[in-house]
Amino acid sequence: MQKFKTFVLMITLLGTIACSLPPERPVTEIEILPLFKSFEVVESPEEVLAVLNKEGEVTVPAKFRGRAYYVKILATSRGLVVEIYPRKEAPKEK
Repeated sequence: MQKFKTFVLMITLLGTIACSLPPERPVTEIEILPLFKSFEVVESPEEVLAVLNKEGEVTVPAKFRGRAYYVKILATSRGLVVEIYPRKEAPKEK
């Protein structure tokens, strides 16, 4: 029974640690502007900044050279980390 209680406690602690947290220092618009110059992002820089500074991460749909991607931005203590994932676009209606 003691092992089960320890297991539940460990899972609970890991779950709370894994949640996204606000960054140690706020992200500025200057830091994310190069991303907006490279990609066609649907959301405005202000919206992305608000989510980044509140939750520490944001995933936005974007386009680069006509191809669709998801761009995930993480605010870490070392700076921004950007991950890019391809996505499928919905077929266009005629």
